Amino acid sequence: MVRLSYMRIKYLFISWLVVFVGSWIMYVQYSTYTELCRGHDCRKIICDKYKTGVIDGSACSSLCAKETLYFGKCLSTKPNNQIYLGIWGNLQSVIKCQMEEAAQLDFGTDPEPKKEIVLFDKPTRGTTVEKFKEMVYSLFKAKLGEQGNLSELVNLILSFADGNKDGRVSLPEAKSAWALLQLEEFLLMVILQDKEHTPKLMGFCGDLYVTERVEYTSLYGISLPWIIELLIPSGFRRSMDQWFTPSWPRKAKIAIGLLEFVEDIFHGPYGNFLMCDTSAKNLGYNDKYDLKMMDMRKIVPEINLKEIIKDRQCDSDLDCIYGTDCRTLCDQSKMRCTTEVIQPNLAKACQLLKDYLLRGAPSDIHEELEKQLYLCIALKVTANQMEMEHSLILNNLKTLLWKKISHTNDS
Repeated sequence: MVRLSYMRIKYLFISWLVVFVGSWIMYVQYSTYTELCRGHDCRKIICDKYKTGVIDGSACSSLCAKETLYFGKCLSTKPNNQIYLGIWGNLQSVIKCQMEEAAQLDFGTDPEPKKEIVLFDKPTRGTTVEKFKEMVYSLFKAKLGEQGNLSELVNLILSFADGNKDGRVSLPEAKSAWALLQLEEFLLMVILQDKEHTPKLMGFCGDLYVTERVEYTSLYGISLPWIIELLIPSGFRRSMDQWFTPSWPRKAKIAIGLLEFVEDIFHGPYGNFLMCDTSAKNLGYNDKYDLKMMDMRKIVPEINLKEIIKDRQCDSDLDCIYGTDCRTLCDQSKMRCTTEVIQPNLAKACQLLKDYLLRGAPSDIHEELEKQLYLCIALKVTANQMEMEHSLILNNLKTLLWKKISHTNDS
């Protein structure tokens, strides 16, 4: 009887513990979800502005009047950057919405007191199309530097801003376009819309924009609940990632896509852009194993980054980092950050691809592939003839991979 009583108490305790832990997990999950996933608020803000005539765009009617643009699964990782899978008519899409003013580049310093945010305050009533073009041109000049073809980019923006394609940009459409142009990702997507590895822009309304949906949303094929992620050692997690990858020829095709994207943004028609977060979660691919960039918020114009980081106070090199991958040096004599980013995009891409490509690589190219990847990772911006080495290594890697898969169905 004593033993039976003890077993009953033990069973009740374990049951209570399981219920308590389960309830706590559900509470934390719900709290996290309600903080991160504010699609209802996003839609309400946007539609209120649209219905009062403040903003307009190619997605506004579908979102707010016809209700044929639906919010689906929440993918947000930050409360002010709302990301959802969406359905627009019979098309699958991704919906992105800014809940707050676009943040300035953050280098870990204490933020200044926030000013009151006024959404869609520019351009003002009475602004002519020519004046709006001047505003956009000045914005591009500040972000991208002196470029001879900025006027072409301005015309491209005006064409996109004309959501209803009536040949003119209304004030509400201009307000939407101006709000979107404050976002680095949107600007880069417009610049690279004719490039294969940039998701297509499908429409916009205010600072909400809709892009094509990509089937696979990471280089690796496994996604776990956050509570499990916390419990798994990082080394074991990396091994798990490698288990859930496509076949090697398909990985090679995805890798070629990343190398081509690096080429697209390296001294492109509107200057050089820097990849400041090369996480595998920012890269995806479609069912044909063509690489697609999932998140370009941390890809910034080099001119813009240099302007913000110059003369920033620092005690060590750790104070001169943006994102996870854009690093400059701390000038100890001046206690200020220098403006030259240490690693080029290609070196960061190769660091990401090293384990991804070497695991399962065919034996006849394994040694040469490893050699080229390590040469790539060693690239420094300050090296003599860096641009020549950059082009040579990039072409060698693409050629090596393409020769190996060009005769396969995966090519």
